[in-house]
Amino acid sequence: MDAETFPFAIVGFDLDGTLLDTSPDLTAAVNDALATAGRPALTASEVKTMVGGGAKHMLAQGLEKTGGCDPDTFRALYKQMLRFYEANISVATVPFEGCLAALDRLDGIGVKTAVVTNKFESMAVKLLGDLGMLDRFVTVIGGDSLGKENAKPSPAPILAMIERCGGGRAAFVGDSIYDVMAAKNAGIPSVAVGFGFLHGPVEELGADAIVDHFDALIPALARLAR
Repeated sequence: MDAETFPFAIVGFDLDGTLLDTSPDLTAAVNDALATAGRPALTASEVKTMVGGGAKHMLAQGLEKTGGCDPDTFRALYKQMLRFYEANISVATVPFEGCLAALDRLDGIGVKTAVVTNKFESMAVKLLGDLGMLDRFVTVIGGDSLGKENAKPSPAPILAMIERCGGGRAAFVGDSIYDVMAAKNAGIPSVAVGFGFLHGPVEELGADAIVDHFDALIPALARLAR
């Protein structure tokens, strides 16, 4: 398979729960804030279900699960969590199995890749840089890059991704309803990863294809075109 036979010029990826298993470092950041509030720690499995809507949503879910929080206390804890996470963003985060090989193969056939995440752009760039992955992508679009009102599931970051990559047929890969809806709203096909930070059965996301390992991604994308 080469650039002439592969059906997509651009493949975009979500970050947390799609390219990278960020759950250990996200869990540590949430639990640092919860400890300050005198709350019990959450497990990584619990935090995974809170990821996808951005850091503020994640902390709000964690506090709600452990008893709620008034707005002033929330703001202080939110700032603390961001400071802790930024300082410890790549301690235990790793790419999912097969991720780097799949990116290598896409690059080898001339496909442009990009990241569209609801993580703050600066944190996404820092994390990818720490892991030596930043140069693999044409662009990184964060949840704040186009204004928070234009974060996923808005189509705006997907459309911006396509524009920044020079245009062409695109697909998007993610692990949440935010990813699938952003792709649908932008009029492009979506692939859901079954190994991600799922809130429920992956089949319920409504993606055009599902893969349980990165080895299956390129064949799945090829089938989508048919």
